Amino acid sequence: MLFKIMIDRDKWQEIFQALRKNKGRTFLTAFGVFWGIFMLLVMLGAGQGLENGVTQGFGDFATNSVFIWPQRTSMAYKGFDRDRSFNFKDGDVEAMRKTIPEIQYLAPRLTGGGYGSGDNVVRGERTGNYSINGDHPDFFLIDPVDILEGRFINEMDIRDRRKVIIIGKRVYEELFEKDEECIGEYIRIQGIYFKVVGLFKSKKTGENAMQDNEAIFMPFTTMQRAYNFGDNVGFLSVTSIDEVPVSIVQEKVIDLLKSRHHINPADDLAIGSFNVEKEFKQMKGLFFGIDLLIWIVGIGTLLAGVIGVSNIMLVIVKERTKEIGIQRALGATPMHITMQIINESIFLTSIAGYIGLVFGVLVIEGVDYMISQQGDDAGFFMNPEIDFRIAITALVILIFSGVIAGMIPARRAINVKPIEALRTE
Repeated sequence: MLFKIMIDRDKWQEIFQALRKNKGRTFLTAFGVFWGIFMLLVMLGAGQGLENGVTQGFGDFATNSVFIWPQRTSMAYKGFDRDRSFNFKDGDVEAMRKTIPEIQYLAPRLTGGGYGSGDNVVRGERTGNYSINGDHPDFFLIDPVDILEGRFINEMDIRDRRKVIIIGKRVYEELFEKDEECIGEYIRIQGIYFKVVGLFKSKKTGENAMQDNEAIFMPFTTMQRAYNFGDNVGFLSVTSIDEVPVSIVQEKVIDLLKSRHHINPADDLAIGSFNVEKEFKQMKGLFFGIDLLIWIVGIGTLLAGVIGVSNIMLVIVKERTKEIGIQRALGATPMHITMQIINESIFLTSIAGYIGLVFGVLVIEGVDYMISQQGDDAGFFMNPEIDFRIAITALVILIFSGVIAGMIPARRAINVKPIEALRTE
């Protein structure tokens, strides 16, 4: 019965005729549904673009990581005065490797140079001011970069304290001619010559990528010896093994460091830390909230359009009271009348919503194309997109909305008594 009504050509002609009677009213009503779906898709695409941009800014950065560095003590302890400075040591790193099995990667680091420190790198007549980092190979598993030429720092470089470096893309562009070979060349850093063994490019975007591309990496042990750091460690980068929150590792590492450096266990200011996992979860929670707000606003806008469709169907039912009464008198069943009204409602919402769906996708694709032309300058907004599941969900919403919009007018239509309908002027 339902299928027969759906394919009844005469009934569809009646639908078209009813909607054409008042084109202005039909257009304005359909526009409400169009705008609801259009805005829902555009807002969801924009929200996804913002999330992609922020996530891409991390590159392949390990989100289960924590950074830990020494500060100044805020409490006296075991004969040591408060406001005491101290440094992490190589022995701390070895102790962590032996006593904390939840650690996956552990990378000590030293830093030097950077903004405001003056030109610290020289090659021929060219000079520059760059961040100089002494790193362990594990650091590139925590914060990966793309090697364009040459290789990474390896364990043999660490063991033999080799004077080798890998340089960022921006460093290469400022110290070398275009297409000039850099592998095997020497660069002077704060008076000491180092051999270039690798050229890298950051995986991140925006400001983070710029900072990475203006950096130089050398073996951690080489930097200790070449610049008289002794066995000092600047700060630590740590990740946890799978299924273990990095906050657990963070707590164990800090407790161990406090014990080894005679720091009051209650002194929370002596050792600084930054938990990337915690910040990443908060960011994910923020984007979940944004998506939820978008759905609430989008569904609310769509609901306004559906109410408009329901209202126009009520008007149509009222205008066709005599016609419906005649149909009932000739034997039309309540299901037949109900499906006729609901079909009209579904048709109006589906056509308007489908057009909104198409326009929404076109706008998102257009914005995506314009952003892709900007390359690395796109900032914190990248690849706005509409998930296939969202498109399917939107189509389901359209059909469901059409049914809802037609239910109240349909109930009114089947309550029409043939005798009273025939008396209606």
